[in-house]
Amino acid sequence: MQNENEMSQFIQYLKDSYQELLTKVTWPSWKELQGSSVLVFVASLLIAGLVFVMDWSFGVNAEESAWKGVIGLVYDLF
Repeated sequence: MQNENEMSQFIQYLKDSYQELLTKVTWPSWKELQGSSVLVFVASLLIAGLVFVMDWSFGVNAEESAWKGVIGLVYDLF
């Protein structure tokens, strides 16, 4: 008996969720979605570039290159 009650509650939950998605959710337009995607792409490129510059300047993986980074230069002084 309890399983039937739980199943009917679950079915009602699914119906309510579907109805809410159709009537209460504001979906972005195609133009807004494209604009947001471009913004995320550009921000990702900028952050990746910043991390690359930081890695390069501090000499991460310096064993494989001639540039040892700022820390490598400080170590060479001592």
